[in-house]
Amino acid sequence: MASLLLALLLLSFLHSSTLTTSIASHHVLDPELVVNEVHRSINESRRRLGHVSCGTGNPIDDCWRCDKNWASNRRRLADCAIGFGKHAIGGRDGKIYVVTDPDNDNPVNPKPGTLRHAVIQDEPLWIIFERDMVIKLKEELMMNSFKTIDGRGASVHIAGGPCVTIQYVTNVIIHGISIHDCKQGGNADVRDSPGHFGFRTVSDGDGVSIFGGSHVWVDHCSLSNCHDGLIDAIRGSTAITISNNHLTHHNKVMLLGHSDTYEHDKNMQVTIAFNHFGEGLVQRMPRCRHGYFHVVNNDYTHWEMYAIGGSASPTINSQGNRFLAPNDEFNKEVGDLEWSKLDSLRHKLLILSLNWLSGDEA
Repeated sequence: MASLLLALLLLSFLHSSTLTTSIASHHVLDPELVVNEVHRSINESRRRLGHVSCGTGNPIDDCWRCDKNWASNRRRLADCAIGFGKHAIGGRDGKIYVVTDPDNDNPVNPKPGTLRHAVIQDEPLWIIFERDMVIKLKEELMMNSFKTIDGRGASVHIAGGPCVTIQYVTNVIIHGISIHDCKQGGNADVRDSPGHFGFRTVSDGDGVSIFGGSHVWVDHCSLSNCHDGLIDAIRGSTAITISNNHLTHHNKVMLLGHSDTYEHDKNMQVTIAFNHFGEGLVQRMPRCRHGYFHVVNNDYTHWEMYAIGGSASPTINSQGNRFLAPNDEFNKEVGDLEWSKLDSLRHKLLILSLNWLSGDEA
């Protein structure tokens, strides 16, 4: 019995070490190179505005919207990301999977034609939707690697139940869907691949939960009113781009970094670009810990506490954002430094606790 327990502990350690090594391998040694590449792509799109009729000045949109036949070449989207999540290919190299059934969600034995059946498959898939639909999930939607959820051409809502979980998987693209009114799930079995299901404890109730994930791109989604965060990335997640999303009516909007003491998040690198942080938001747009965060060309039109916050020595590179502070004179702060007990004990200087880089802000 003792030898069996020792073997199980060894397997668990090796699995954890492999995941940590795999995630760390996606870490960019010089993040400024990625930042400079983002600026080059933005400047190139702006220069084309004068002679390209379909141009927007947004390099992501210019990449695919100028193609009138985009619906026949959907996988072209995988080449359009910018920033740290640029290399997220999703299901680019796989088949098209058409979701036809918004109902009949079975967390353990999903029915073919449902979104859950699509996202758990082992092979790469580019997932699209037959028609407009509202999908109310009974438990978390556990994503498998190399998947794209592409809502273009239909009005697709994931709402009213648990929502999307990207846990220890890679290469996921979520584009063009509405995620709102997400609830907690858990204390139930949930399938995450054709060959495995397992017991899930109570979930946080995030719109999109990224837990130890890498090469993730969330683009052109509408998110609001979830139980915990709208988009949270924790536990060593990295190589993420969150772009062109519309976020409204929520308290703790976006958490990037698990805790002040979870130092594996030092490798976290996230690009936050071209998002609209709209009405009814309170705080965490985003809230950053440990890693490197490029917050660029976002539009902040409302907050009730603060916009961008951080602790545990993150680097927040805030550039080209527009901030319209609320009328309340006590809630006009754009940035918020949250001191941990450890920071207070060490009497860290501000520059050591939060490396804030800012340029061309309005």
